[in-house]
Amino acid sequence: MFRSASTLVDEQTFRLAQAGDPTAIQTLLIRLQPDVRRYARKQCRSSSAIEEVVQEALLVVYRRIGQVRDLVSLSGWIAKVVLRLCMLPALMLMRGIEHLIARKYGAICPRIH
Repeated sequence: MFRSASTLVDEQTFRLAQAGDPTAIQTLLIRLQPDVRRYARKQCRSSSAIEEVVQEALLVVYRRIGQVRDLVSLSGWIAKVVLRLCMLPALMLMRGIEHLIARKYGAICPRIH
């Protein structure tokens, strides 16, 4: 399904990126970008959203790489990030509809979960 990040990034680069090393972070992002794009193509319904999702996902990697447990977990974590970013417009739409229904019908309409 997804290629292991350990085939793209070595353990030392991963650990240095987690520690905040700018060169390691840049190397990590460059090496992960093709897979992030591939994940986005598979998950996003809108082809126009793919580049935006790729950029946002790489930004999440940059900001939160320190939270990833280990290199083996990286691919799965990135796949989840991309999936959530692809689903975000639909979730926002659903929440907007929920809000409109609640405003129109008040307490009569139960909250949609």
